[in-house]
Amino acid sequence: MSEQLQSDFDKIVKNSKFSNREIQLKKDFLNKFIESGFPNRKQEDWKFLDISQIIKKNISDLSYFIDYSQSNKIDRSTFVDGLEHNKIIFLNGRIEKIDFNHEDKSKIEISDETKKDISFNYENSLIDLNCAFTDKAFKILVKKDYSLKKPLIIYHSTNDSIKSTNINLRLDFELGENSCLKLIDYFANNTAKNFINIFYNFDLKKDSILKNYKIDKFRNENLKYSFNNIEQGNNSVSETFILSAGSDYFKNEVNCNLNGEYSSAFINGIFSLKENQQHEIRTTINHLVENTKSYQLIKSVLGKNSKSAYQGRIYVNSKAQKTDGYQLSKAILLDETSEFNAKPELEIYADDVKCSHGSASGSLDENSIFYLMSRGLNYQQSKELLINGFLLDVVEKITDLEIKNLIKKIIGLNEYK
Repeated sequence: MSEQLQSDFDKIVKNSKFSNREIQLKKDFLNKFIESGFPNRKQEDWKFLDISQIIKKNISDLSYFIDYSQSNKIDRSTFVDGLEHNKIIFLNGRIEKIDFNHEDKSKIEISDETKKDISFNYENSLIDLNCAFTDKAFKILVKKDYSLKKPLIIYHSTNDSIKSTNINLRLDFELGENSCLKLIDYFANNTAKNFINIFYNFDLKKDSILKNYKIDKFRNENLKYSFNNIEQGNNSVSETFILSAGSDYFKNEVNCNLNGEYSSAFINGIFSLKENQQHEIRTTINHLVENTKSYQLIKSVLGKNSKSAYQGRIYVNSKAQKTDGYQLSKAILLDETSEFNAKPELEIYADDVKCSHGSASGSLDENSIFYLMSRGLNYQQSKELLINGFLLDVVEKITDLEIKNLIKKIIGLNEYK
């Protein structure tokens, strides 16, 4: 693997316009990744879904080279209808378009962050891989007292020129004091067997609001990993919603540091897996100061030979008195081959707190199905009604009405067999 990585890295450097400093930074990250390799089940955070083995099984020979000098034709048929929005378009790992035409552009600043070194308080070899191979890393600043008029949709797309390839994407966001951003990650990957590795960093200043909706709905054979780091100042709010349904494999990680008093984090997610899919959500909420709040609700509906996992950790620092933390996961298994794994964690070092967690899984209630059939529905309709009622409980947590209705439409009805 190391020879392939080094060879593809050299090709990218040869085709790029990176400075000597940028190349050295990227080499350092490459060497860190080569030393660690892909995560595997020997690591606690990867005990349920071993991405190293999944990549070997699904993508025998993974390529890391993409010629970023070549532009790609944008397929407008993948755009979301019925919702006016700003756009960032990633196509085959290359940013093809950044469009904030609905906004006051003096209130938004976009800068190239590629030259900057990145340091973290935790080890993550997939972030090392991302930093080594990412073409461009942009920072988007929403300035003080500005709320975007329309949502920003980030389109993640691939075309037929990419197959069995590692694609790395990165964006940094800073929300100034009293600003607001509504962000939708929309995955429209219809090509096969790529490994897509995404890293976002969010910095929320005092009184700012982030609403981030991740939609992976359409069936595809790609493998995806998304890491989201959120730093929150005083009285800031982050809302994250995840619809995890389309890809063969998808792991979403959210690391949220509540650094300011009265900051809040809300994470809600849905696994809707049909057959032979493996998806995971892992969350870490760090309550670091007094008077912070977090709420997490994850629900799964799992078809034949599908597996989902939820690892949720709430950490409460000794200084974080008056913390309020809640976490719950539930799963419906539609087949005896379905599998749901939950690992809830509470690590509390303060005494004036209110924290709880819970997890439950089972099959559909046959008595409820029988009752609905007695009211005139057939078996399939009864089953679908129960499933949608189960999932819509999560969708109703979305605070933006327009986006809530969009996601209800995307989830649709009559899709479970």
